[in-house]
Formats: sequence, C-alpha cells, structure tokens
Amino acid sequence: MNLLLLGRRTAMGALAALLLAAGVWASWDSARLLAGGPERGVLTVTRCGSDDCVGSYDSSSASSSGGRAPARVTIDRSIAEKKGARIPVALKPGTREVVRADGAGFLHAWLPLGGALLLASVVVAGGLRLPRVAWALALAGGTLLTASFLTLTL
Repeated sequence: MNLLLLGRRTAMGALAALLLAAGVWASWDSARLLAGGPERGVLTVTRCGSDDCVGSYDSSSASSSGGRAPARVTIDRSIAEKKGARIPVALKPGTREVVRADGAGFLHAWLPLGGALLLASVVVAGGLRLPRVAWALALAGGTLLTASFLTLTL
C-alpha cells in the first residue's frame, strides 16, 4: 500500500513539474525579448485583421545584425490597440513579428505560465493532497491571468 502511495505521489509531482516547466518554456521566447531584445522600436497600428494587426515600425535602436529594420510589421491582435495607436515593441529576430515591450506585453508573455499554474494547482490538490500549496499555485496563476487581462483591456 505504501508503494502505491509513493508511486501516485511521484507521478503527480512529476506531472505538476512538467506542467510548470511547459508553462515557462512557452512563455520564455517572448519574455526574453522583453528582457533585452536586440531591436526595439515603436509600432503605429494602421490596420487590424481577424488575427493580427499591421503597422509601420520606427526603430529606436540599432539592429544587431546590421541589416535594415522592416518598414511594416505585424503584432498579435489580442495585444494591439486601435488604429493609429503607438505601441512600444520589440522585434523578433529574423521576422516581421513584434511583441509589446511595455508592462502589458510583459504580462502577456507570461500568460502560458499563468495557465500552467492553474492546471498544476488541480494536480497538486487532487493528486498530491496538498491544498495549501494548490491554493498558492491557483492564486498566483489567477493573479497573473487577471493582471494581464486588465492591463490589455484598460
């Protein structure tokens, strides 16, 4: 009986750790650009489609590759503003895609981690029977998701 309990706890602990690692992994690509991306600038939104917004890009830093920055770039519609808005952005290397470089962009970059925290809280509560830890994980994930939503909508 103790062996089954140990096996269950080990499996649930590994699953919770895997969920958290996946959340960090999914968030890291955008978040590292915000920490010190090679190219920063300002996006002026000119048109929005169903999935993304397009606009002109004015570089405020020298490109690390020595090439020219693209004149037009795209950004995910969920974090773009209305037509004519000027948004500080970081350019993804080798692409014409940008991510927001302000507080709202930082929180949006960590959204996958917020979801992973919520999922891991269910595993920790049900599989590991650690309700206080589960509540802490759920509170952290919910706070991150709520803060991101509020900064992008206000």
